[in-house]
Amino acid sequence: MTASKPYSLRDKQSAVDPILVEIVEGYLASVEQEVETAIGRTSRSPMIRDAHDFRAGIHDRHLRKLTGRSYSALVHPVTRDYPIEQMQPGDVFFHNDVYLSEGGIGHLPDLCVTVPVFADGSDGKPYVVAFVQAFGHHDDIGGAVPGSMPSHATSVFEEGLMVPPIRLWDAGVPNESALKIMTRNSRMPDSLAADLDAECSACLMGARRLGELFTRYGVESVERCFDAILDQTTKTYQREILSKIPDGVYAWEDYAEHDGVDEPKLHTQRITLTKSSTGGPDDGPKIILDFTGTAPQAKGPINHCGDYADGNFLAKWLAPILRNLADTPDRMAELDVNEGIIPLIEMRFPEKGTLITPIFPAPTNARTFVILRLLGVLAGVVAKAVDGKMPADQETIRYTGVYGTDADGQPYLMREVLGGGSGGRYYADGEDTIHVVPDSRNLPSEFTESRFPFIVEKLGLAVDSGGAGKFRGGLGYEKHIRMLREARFMSIADRSILACWGVKGGKAGMSFGVTIDPGGPNERAVDALADGDHVAAGEVIRIRTTGGGGWGDPLERDPQLVLRDVRWGKVSVQGAADSYAVVIDGTGTEATLDERRTRQLRVDRAGEAHSPSDPFFDRGPGYARLSGGPLHADLDTR
Repeated sequence: MTASKPYSLRDKQSAVDPILVEIVEGYLASVEQEVETAIGRTSRSPMIRDAHDFRAGIHDRHLRKLTGRSYSALVHPVTRDYPIEQMQPGDVFFHNDVYLSEGGIGHLPDLCVTVPVFADGSDGKPYVVAFVQAFGHHDDIGGAVPGSMPSHATSVFEEGLMVPPIRLWDAGVPNESALKIMTRNSRMPDSLAADLDAECSACLMGARRLGELFTRYGVESVERCFDAILDQTTKTYQREILSKIPDGVYAWEDYAEHDGVDEPKLHTQRITLTKSSTGGPDDGPKIILDFTGTAPQAKGPINHCGDYADGNFLAKWLAPILRNLADTPDRMAELDVNEGIIPLIEMRFPEKGTLITPIFPAPTNARTFVILRLLGVLAGVVAKAVDGKMPADQETIRYTGVYGTDADGQPYLMREVLGGGSGGRYYADGEDTIHVVPDSRNLPSEFTESRFPFIVEKLGLAVDSGGAGKFRGGLGYEKHIRMLREARFMSIADRSILACWGVKGGKAGMSFGVTIDPGGPNERAVDALADGDHVAAGEVIRIRTTGGGGWGDPLERDPQLVLRDVRWGKVSVQGAADSYAVVIDGTGTEATLDERRTRQLRVDRAGEAHSPSDPFFDRGPGYARLSGGPLHADLDTR
C-alpha cells in the first residue's frame, strides 16, 4: 500500500497560482459529476439508475481523496495488491470484499471499480498520477436471499459472492471469465452486467478527462494544486469548525436495537471526543474520537469494519457532521470533506471483536445500523460540548422491497431506499423525507407500477412523525403498496423500537413501522428485519419511515407555526394539543388558532414539567423497553 504523504507543504504551496487552484478544483468536481451522470444514464438496475445509490470519487497517486461533494470508497486495497508500477492504461480494478477493502466497502452488494489515471513521464512511458473510482449498491450478488442482504445471516458467507481486488479489465480487455463468475452468482445477471459495464466505462471516461488536466498544466503544477486544495480544507476546518468546540472530554452513546439473530437489545456505539487547541497540523486544534465502550460484535449482520486503514474511511464518513458548526447554513453547504480532514481527527478503536472492529467472517450486510448511528453519536457528543447547537437525530437508511414472479412468469426484485425526516436545528425545522445518502431518492411510482405487479396507492408525509420541539423534526414517508400478485416483502431497517432522539428539550420522532393489510382481516405488523414475509394478492403494505428528532422545548414553538403545520397536514389537531399545547379549531385549510385556550393550556403545561436535572436528550418510549426500565442513559445528562 502506498502511504499518504505529509500535509505540511507550505514551502511548495507558496508558489501555487491561486487561480490555477480554483481551475483544478472545479475541474475535479466536474469530472466527478460527469462520471456519476454517465453511470446514472447508462446503468440498468433501479437501485443504481433510479434510486442513485452509487458514488464516484477522485484520488491522487498518494491515495488521498481530492473531491468532497460526496463520500467514496478507498483506493488502498487496490494498491495493496497491485503495485502502481505494474498498472497499465485501460486497467480497471474491481472488489467488493468487505474485509479486504480496508474499510471502504461495508457490504457485499456495494461493488467498486477503480481506474488509474496516467501521464507521460520524461522517458515517454505512462505512469500513474491519480485514480477515478465508483461504487454502487447492486441488485444481487448471490447469497441466501434475493438482494444479498439476509437479515438473519450469521456469517459473511451467507451474504453473497466475495471478490477481493482483481484486475477486471487488463489494458482495455475485459476479463470475461471473472464477469461470467459474478453474473452466474447473481439472481439478476443482466442488470449486474449492465451496471458493471456502465461503471467501468464511466470511470475510464473520467480517467481520460482527468488525464487531459495533467497534459494541459503539467503533472507538477497539478499536484501542487492538489496539495493546496487539501491544505486549505485542513486550515478551514481548524479555523471555522474545531475552534467552536471548547477544549475538553465529552462522551455519549447511542444504540442499534436488533441484529436479526438475538432478541432486540441495546447494541452500544460510544464515542468519547477529546478536543485540544494544540497538537494538530501547525500546532493547531485537533480532536480524538475514541470508540472504546462500543458493544461486542453482533451475531447478526449489523457489524462494520471501521478500523481498517487507521479508520481512514470512517473519519471521512463522520466528518460531514462537523459542518453543522459552521457560522451559517450557506457556509455549511460550501464546506467539502476530502483528505484534508484526516490530520485533524485521530481515531482510536477498541480491540478486535466489537461492532466496529468485527472479526472475519462476521456478517455485515446491515452495517448501516452502525455507521449511520455513529453519525448521530458524533452529533450528540458535539451537542453536549456546544450547548445543543447541533441538529437532533436524523433519519437512517432502510431498504424495503418486494420480490416474486410477474404476470409473464418472470422473477422480479424491487428494492427501495425510502428516506425519512432530518432533525430539528437550533435555527430551523428539520427537512421532510430526506435521504441521508447524498443524491439518493425514492423510486418514482410511475416507474415501479409499470415494471412491477403492484399499485402505489399512497405516497405522502407521515403525519405527526416529526419530533416535537421549538423547531420540529422533519417528517417521514407513508407509502401504501397494493400487491396485484402474491409476493414476499423484505426489510432491512432499524429505529422500529428506538427513535430519532430529540435534543435540549426536543422530543423523539416517530419510529419506523410496516403493516400488511392495515384495517383488513389479516392485519399484521412486520419485523423491521424481514427476508420474505408473505403478502397475498390484493393486500396492502403500509410503510411508515422515521421522523427526525425535535430541537428545543415544544412549548416555545410559535403557535402560528403549529397552526401552519396543521393546515399543511404535517401535524394533526390532536398532535398540536398533545405535543405543543396549542388548541386548534377545525381542520385543513379552515383550521384556526384558539389563542385564549392555547395560552391557558401552555401555562398549565409549564407548571408540570422541567427541572435542571432533566436529560439533554429524549430517546422516546422505546428506550425503556430495551433498557429494562430507565427512560434515559447515564450519559444523556450534561
